[in-house]
Amino acid sequence: MRALEQGQLRGAALDVFETEPLAKDHPFWRLENVLLSPHCADHTPTWREDSVAFFLKNLERFEQGAPLLNLVDKRAGY
Repeated sequence: MRALEQGQLRGAALDVFETEPLAKDHPFWRLENVLLSPHCADHTPTWREDSVAFFLKNLERFEQGAPLLNLVDKRAGY
């Protein structure tokens, strides 16, 4: 929160919160550099088809011994 308020982070897009829905008086609502969504940011018209297609692409890469796409880098923190 402080990093966003002080400009150390340029911005954030947030979709999941410890308590949902996010309280109407939560400080995130007043920050211009924060984009909030109601825990449905992934629900595009084709999200299911896209998710299955991506999984199948990574499964094929796994079976071929190729590097997987979109891996989490725990050392980098994301």
